[in-house]
Amino acid sequence: MTVRGGAGDILAPQEGIRPQDNLYLAVNSKWLKDVKIPSDRSRIASFDNIDLNVEKKLMKDFADFADGKKEIPAVPNLAKAVELYKLARDFKKRNEDAAKPIQADLELLEGIRNFEDFNLKAPDLFKAAFALPFSFDVDADMKNTKINVLQFSGPSLLLPDTTTYQTDAAKKLLAVLQKQSENLLKMAGVAEEKAQEYVANAIKFDAKLAKVVKSSEEWADYPATYNPTAMADFEEKINNFKIDYFLKEALGEVPDRVIVQEPRYLDHFDELVNEDNFAEIKGWLILKFINGAASYLSQDFREAAFPFGQALSGQPELSSQEKQAYRMANGMFSEVVGVYYGRTYFGEDAKKDVLDMIHQMLDIYEQRIKENNWLSEATKQKAIIKLRALILKIGYPDKIEEIYDRLQVTPADEGGSLYSNARAAEVESVKYNVEKLHKPVDRTVWLMPGNLVNACYDPQRNDLTFPAAILQAPFYDLKQDRAENFGGIGSVIAHEVSHAFDNNGAQFDEYGNMKNWWTEADYAEFKKRTQAEIDLFDGIKYGPVTLNGKQIVSENIADQGGLTAAVEANKREHGDMKKLFENFARIWANKQLEASIKTQVSVDVHAPGPERANVQSQCQAEFYKAIDVKEGDGMWLDPAKRVVIW
Repeated sequence: MTVRGGAGDILAPQEGIRPQDNLYLAVNSKWLKDVKIPSDRSRIASFDNIDLNVEKKLMKDFADFADGKKEIPAVPNLAKAVELYKLARDFKKRNEDAAKPIQADLELLEGIRNFEDFNLKAPDLFKAAFALPFSFDVDADMKNTKINVLQFSGPSLLLPDTTTYQTDAAKKLLAVLQKQSENLLKMAGVAEEKAQEYVANAIKFDAKLAKVVKSSEEWADYPATYNPTAMADFEEKINNFKIDYFLKEALGEVPDRVIVQEPRYLDHFDELVNEDNFAEIKGWLILKFINGAASYLSQDFREAAFPFGQALSGQPELSSQEKQAYRMANGMFSEVVGVYYGRTYFGEDAKKDVLDMIHQMLDIYEQRIKENNWLSEATKQKAIIKLRALILKIGYPDKIEEIYDRLQVTPADEGGSLYSNARAAEVESVKYNVEKLHKPVDRTVWLMPGNLVNACYDPQRNDLTFPAAILQAPFYDLKQDRAENFGGIGSVIAHEVSHAFDNNGAQFDEYGNMKNWWTEADYAEFKKRTQAEIDLFDGIKYGPVTLNGKQIVSENIADQGGLTAAVEANKREHGDMKKLFENFARIWANKQLEASIKTQVSVDVHAPGPERANVQSQCQAEFYKAIDVKEGDGMWLDPAKRVVIW
């Protein structure tokens, strides 16, 4: 019998299980049995293991910089990050200040008198980075990625996704948030009755939003977010809210057009943002504000703001004060900290070896495209042009983005608090984003900092980013077997390359413009294969949840292409194929709390790691040879069900 994902419960360690029955459990069961999820996290995975070590190193460095035990190196803006760290670490002052730093902002929101007043104040709220019941930002135009354009979408919800509202847990989660928000408002000096009123109204408004905004599955379809609209047509749909006034005041101009990312939200805008809903909108603004601000305040506020996050993730404990201080500095100065990490801990030998591996993967990809048996010559040529135009970003950037030069940190002795500095940074970020409207797209910008354990492909820049932090064991090690490196970083590299040809990436050309470069017949065949990838994962039971094949399809296409290219590279070097598949399973090792699984699967566009390890291996012909899998074994998948795209 065919089993997608192998035999047995993939979440339950089973030492002694054969790799022929469950590759993931055969490789990871001992680790799963022995590993403990840290008390301030909701899971532990191969990625997290590295992240813990990176964080440990950087926390020690930051403490030493702050205490004067180590000189701050000449990385631009690093001294500012250390200054912010000092503010965040000073809990004596944070506890003494209590709610004082947020009083002016809270009074501003409470002081909004009516809908007309909201209309007048909305541009200032936007510029001051408060949450609004709609969103505007500036980013590259999908059909002309040299220029930036204004984009419009709905707001984020209180629960993780629209689908969360349909679960049995929704009521309980909202009750936790309600209690938490009322408590935080009371701690900030709001009368109990008023606090209850604000929160009840906020939850009512959020319920209306949840019926209209996009789900994670819908957001996973990039081209569907591109709906260029003439400003006159856009403004025609908004009658209750003074949109023309808002744009003039918030942006300093009314652009000719806007990209509507959520057309359904625009269609329902008037019935959501209006005078009748004013009390609910105001409550929603205040609830969003207090929950967002609490982590910058005293320890009491931090603890009072923990229950909702805990209910979503299952995380037993709040992170330590020292850890939070580092995370605050790393959050605000992420690229700066990433450059410091890269310069300090990333070796040139490793960079050279990884670059060599990337070029090898690109060569293999080109070969596979040339030998592909379902693409026409015309589409193959276009695909190779796109492949060879890929821009590689490895380790950390050579120059730090301008926003970090503009961020300033006011120390405590000059009247600065952690909250005031965080707010100032948010305000500067909004201003910086709006200014991009009349600037060309900066293609040198990195989407990820060097200390992040991750990698990515950006379809609008056609570039690959491999931060320094991911380039270590089990993904990569100069000392480990080359076959293991292929199963680790090799498959990750080729995974990111594959994103250029997934269901979203395939619709963008070599310059990152959304443009069709396929013949009609080829694209029809690609869609058929994409559907097979959706079906391959759809409905798989994973602990308390069921996977949605459509939501996770682009990442699964990338996994399929990534593992196939890694296998091909290893074959060329006559590497040990068994070691490759074992390390591929090892990099997806994951132990996670049940609440966290539910939340993650509702919003994540990736399949859970254990399923990625097993299901993708089941689609590789070489896997059956290397592990000696036969019909009747748990890892057997009927040949007709195996998906091959790239």
